[in-house]
Amino acid sequence: MKRELLLFGCVGISALLMHFVIVSLWLVPAGLPPLAANVAAFLLAFQVSYWGHRCLTFQAHHVPHRQALPRFFGVASLSFALNEALYFVLLRFTPLDYRSALLLVLLLVALFTFLLSKWWAFAGKRPA
Repeated sequence: MKRELLLFGCVGISALLMHFVIVSLWLVPAGLPPLAANVAAFLLAFQVSYWGHRCLTFQAHHVPHRQALPRFFGVASLSFALNEALYFVLLRFTPLDYRSALLLVLLLVALFTFLLSKWWAFAGKRPA
């Protein structure tokens, strides 16, 4: 479990950095509203997250791609819905800068994503 947490953190930080850079250095400065930029960045960072977790974090689980991809997309989508709702609340009701609010939200949602990924998205069949 410690190895999985470490790898999850490394992959997660990579996806988080990609997400953060896309929003803060590319899309918002180009004129896209932060919440819309967050959606686009999620879809791009999902690729890093899925393949990183499939090939590194949970590779020992030997879960078929056809099972893991839709499950992980479900987990990521649920996490993103939570992300977007929290991001909206922070942008609307706090004085936080959009970048600080995004970073806080991405970190808060990470543990939720790890648990659902480990116990459902990449969970293999249990031995009988």
